Amino acid sequence: MNHLNSICVFCGSSDSVHTDYLLAARQMGEIFAERKIRLIYGGGKTGLMGAIADGVIEGGGEAVGVIIPSMNTPGLAKNDITCLEVEPSMHARKARMHELADGFIALPGGYGTLDELFETLTWKQIGEHGKPVGLLDVRSYFQPMLKMIEHAQKEGFIFSEHREGLLCNADPAALLEAMGSHNHLEDAVRRWMRQE
Repeated sequence: MNHLNSICVFCGSSDSVHTDYLLAARQMGEIFAERKIRLIYGGGKTGLMGAIADGVIEGGGEAVGVIIPSMNTPGLAKNDITCLEVEPSMHARKARMHELADGFIALPGGYGTLDELFETLTWKQIGEHGKPVGLLDVRSYFQPMLKMIEHAQKEGFIFSEHREGLLCNADPAALLEAMGSHNHLEDAVRRWMRQE
């Protein structure tokens, strides 16, 4: 069983999205607070970022934001959270978020969310970490992406073990349960790195 004291969440910052996405993010935050899971996230106050942080803070939980100077503005940064850290670059920001987290969840989002998700999966694939990675599949948002991943697997670019390492559920509680019992497969890392 994985001890998930802190989970890093990648998610969109756009306000111009269906309310289902915002409600799901807030619900995820409420569940984090209930379960005493610390939220590690990008530090924003808009879109799903703001919604999940609101859910955590209003539920009495902890939220740690990690942001870069250009985004640390009154219009973008959420200052009523437990802690807001400012890192000098996007690379440093992502490294710090990884350092603080016991696992990772992607909620719906755009380029930034997908970049963070795939970097996390790539690092897991090469053995940089063995932490669980999940998708909260609100409104079946990630289904087209999962079809592309399955195509890449079928064509030989992704091993089945690595595909199985990406957990997916539309229910936040069920996703957290799956992440808590997920086993990182060291054999998959060795095979990918050609150590056997």
